[in-house]
Amino acid sequence: MTTSCLDLPSKPDVAIPDGIPPSPGAPVPYFDINTPGRTAELLRDWATPIAEQTKIPLVSLQAYGNAAEIQRQQHPECGISWTTLAGIAGVESKHGTYRGSQIAANGDVSPEIRGVPLDGTSGNAHIADTDSGTLDGDDQLDRAMGPFQFIPTTWERYGVDANGDGRADMDNIDDAALSAARYLCVSGGDLTTPQGWEDAVKVYNNSMQYVLDVRDHANAYSVNVAY
Repeated sequence: MTTSCLDLPSKPDVAIPDGIPPSPGAPVPYFDINTPGRTAELLRDWATPIAEQTKIPLVSLQAYGNAAEIQRQQHPECGISWTTLAGIAGVESKHGTYRGSQIAANGDVSPEIRGVPLDGTSGNAHIADTDSGTLDGDDQLDRAMGPFQFIPTTWERYGVDANGDGRADMDNIDDAALSAARYLCVSGGDLTTPQGWEDAVKVYNNSMQYVLDVRDHANAYSVNVAY
């Protein structure tokens, strides 16, 4: 029996890396991080073609590039890439679109994304309420919040304003992305090393499967492939 060439498996158009840390992707262009307003908007030309190919919402991709470049200028020793931030947000909230949420031009995500009560079941940690429900809406147990799924105590420590509106909002993807970058850099140190990157990602979920899921997302985005 002969096999038609049409029956042969096709090779992928782009080879996707599989290393840790994941490939950094297209370099984010320099911009003045002290520019008033939403600095992520300065990355529209850079982000548009990448967003079209990766299927990452444009505003979300701008947020990842913005956060990575701010960290590069302020904390170059960290070496965090936009692809790492995209990998985490892809796993955590589908880039802010989980369950039909949408992202406004200023980065606000609505409806708000909230995780399940952290009651110790289904592999989740047990975290009793720490914020009287002020941030996560639950006065019994903590819940993860926003497109980067911060728990209240972590947000209170690392949350920052990144879209220029004067307030840190876990439901704004600009703010959440920069806050996540800060959290990851503090947790992993040098994210250009395999150990540093793995240590950083594990603060989100201390599971090797989670690390590999984030790696796979990030590496696909690094070569402009949707995941």
